[in-house]
Amino acid sequence: MDIVPENKPQDFIRAIVAEHVRGQKYPDGIVTRFPPEPNGYLHIGHAKSICLNFGIARENNGRCNLRMDDTNPAKEEVEYVDSITGDVRWLIDGWADHCLGLNKGAPYFASDYFDRIHDFAVELVKKGVAYVCDLTPADTDTYRGAPDKPGKDSPYRNRSVEESLDLFRRMKAGEFPDGTRTLRARIDMSSPNMWLRDPILYRIRHTDHHQTGAKWCIYPMYDFAHCLSDYIEGITHSICTLEFEVHRPLYDWILGSLDLPRPLPHQYEFARLNMTYTMMSKRRLLELVQNNLVSGWDDPRMPTISGMRRRGYPAAAIREFCHRIGVGKVENTIDLSLLEFCVREELNKTAPRVMAVLKPVKVVIENYPGPGTEELDAVNNPEDPSAGTRKVPFGRVLYIEQDDFREVASKDFFRLAPGREVRLRYAYFLKCERVVKDDAGNILELRCTYDPATKGGNSPDGRKVKATIHWVCAETAVDVEVRAYDRLFTVVDPSDVKAGGDYKDNLNAQSLTVIADAKAEPSLAQAVAGAVYQFERLGYFCVDPLSGTGRKVFNRTVTLRDELAKLEKRTGPAVRV
Repeated sequence: MDIVPENKPQDFIRAIVAEHVRGQKYPDGIVTRFPPEPNGYLHIGHAKSICLNFGIARENNGRCNLRMDDTNPAKEEVEYVDSITGDVRWLIDGWADHCLGLNKGAPYFASDYFDRIHDFAVELVKKGVAYVCDLTPADTDTYRGAPDKPGKDSPYRNRSVEESLDLFRRMKAGEFPDGTRTLRARIDMSSPNMWLRDPILYRIRHTDHHQTGAKWCIYPMYDFAHCLSDYIEGITHSICTLEFEVHRPLYDWILGSLDLPRPLPHQYEFARLNMTYTMMSKRRLLELVQNNLVSGWDDPRMPTISGMRRRGYPAAAIREFCHRIGVGKVENTIDLSLLEFCVREELNKTAPRVMAVLKPVKVVIENYPGPGTEELDAVNNPEDPSAGTRKVPFGRVLYIEQDDFREVASKDFFRLAPGREVRLRYAYFLKCERVVKDDAGNILELRCTYDPATKGGNSPDGRKVKATIHWVCAETAVDVEVRAYDRLFTVVDPSDVKAGGDYKDNLNAQSLTVIADAKAEPSLAQAVAGAVYQFERLGYFCVDPLSGTGRKVFNRTVTLRDELAKLEKRTGPAVRV
């Protein structure tokens, strides 16, 4: 089986990898990694990195390790480990057998290597390039200086190797409180790169770890653990986002200061994903969850992978989106409409069609012959002939959309109105004869007639109508709840706030509309959680996994309208670099 996609992406990182493959720089093969910290749920920005790292491994018959960079136990939880693992497996479904690196079926953890990382730290102390420092966190920051001002040496910088080894041993044994001592690298306090000004390698933290329990009370800093984890796992290309570019000299210094067999891993940086109307900060997304501004990390309005999955976004559409936006070195902002376009394109090919009415108006066909229903043929998916057809019941009483009727029609309104004829999808021509109202003037029902000779939607006498509308049979309709989701924020850049304001001021109060009394064709009574359908003329809708066994709940995935085409006509391509 050929596992490399026909339209293999091209970018500067893949060009580097291709050169290394041709030159056999890494005889044991290409190994990448995706290393999230388990302190939150993954979002669409992570999806770009997942597709890049796993994609490169897949395209080169290599391996990509899923590794939890769990060096900060105070913020990390098993819940996040489980959600990350599930999201990655779902997103790369179909690739896993070829490239997913797992540790006995589970992700790798930086904490798997704490003993070896500790030993590397001891080696650096013995080499005289690391020392135990007693400065407080505040004094450490002060001594570090500023980007335009060199730092100054810690008064503990010249501690002997023997004293630092003894103090580091006692740190590990738990003798000292949090924040009283750190292990620091001895590099250059006047370096223009702030990350090389004697960075902290270990800190004291008397906190149990979700993997190692109470075994450790000192934990390695991310920069120290990350490069060593890469080395231990045999990573060849350590790919991360541009904000880590200034960390690369420290990455190389740590590996270069140890007597490690070559070749060593190397870090490469790419521009992270920025998207309109979307917040990517995990800290702020956590605030939304904790403040109950959304229903959870998997709220369908959230930019998390689990939220998009619950909303009905197909994994293939997210992968296609990541392919289209590409990989570069320049920060850019992608319009949310491009992601919606990719979702719409994928679902157009795969989603079965059904009929549902969100705001029902009752229609009584006065000349329909007697009670009971008949069955009409309906196409399941016009884009997929193999999907076949289904039977939909039709009877004397129907429901149509409120928006498909006007008592007084304007010149540009071609749907149902008194005295006007329309086509019912898959059914007959229907003509409105009169409107029945209550004493308050509210419409109770529409009294109509139909033409039995127009079954299937065509008139034998060549009569034309200007509109086709959808419907459901009242006798067999099932009640469903529909949740119409919109963008979570009202502005292109939610983090752009006025003085004294807050990003939460930009939340969209209309981001969720609940329609409790929608009507749907009876086939949806058997719809399973996660299934996505096109409600004809309305959009794509997904069965909410939490809807239970009673009335089905459908989340609107995306509308039918193609906003991307309108956007590009006004402003040019949606991918702006």
